[in-house]
Amino acid sequence: MHIAGPQSLPDYPNRATLMTNAYRAAMDPAAGEPQPIFDQRRHKRVHLTLLGRFMRANRHEYPCKLNDISVGGAAISAPVAVEEGERIIVYFDYIGGLEGSVVRLFDGGFAMQFKITAHKREKLAAQLTWLINRDTLSGVERRHERFPGAERTKTVVLDSGETFDCEVVDVSISGASLKTDKRPSFGSGLTLGRLRGRVVRHHDHGIGVQFIDIQEPEALRRHFS
Repeated sequence: MHIAGPQSLPDYPNRATLMTNAYRAAMDPAAGEPQPIFDQRRHKRVHLTLLGRFMRANRHEYPCKLNDISVGGAAISAPVAVEEGERIIVYFDYIGGLEGSVVRLFDGGFAMQFKITAHKREKLAAQLTWLINRDTLSGVERRHERFPGAERTKTVVLDSGETFDCEVVDVSISGASLKTDKRPSFGSGLTLGRLRGRVVRHHDHGIGVQFIDIQEPEALRRHFS
């Protein structure tokens, strides 16, 4: 795969540099310049609005909205009151599921501290970096990080239970183009292989799908090659 150098993309930051700096900042608060971009006491928090849902210890689920987040925790608006110390599992588009406990209550919501592995923390840092910079990186991603799906046939399972086969035209870390005669409505949830997504557009040959989680490039290539 060819990655264009900075000379061919003068309007964009170098992606490798941006990601490396963000990893350093997210994972090592003492790393120096650039200043950390995440915090929960140790980690810089960033304001990021995403819709999601959370499950309480009693296994009841409720909608919620992310207010801000770091690799260590998040502040979340919720329609129901929770208890300090309560175990929570929260799920947000683009990020996926995170587990932790409530450490603070505020009017209209709560703050939680994540209980995640070092690997999950690194993945979360990458996801947050992509989300924060997606307006800048979206053109780079579509231009350089889409790769052919080798016209492999995959089975799509809609949330309604309907299934159909499709050909994967191309994929990126955030979505895929599928060749199919089916035209599920915009916003329809689906599973493509093992990946969760939703329909975001129709085109002449099929549909465009946006993945719920940002995928790891190497794992994605193995999955679709």
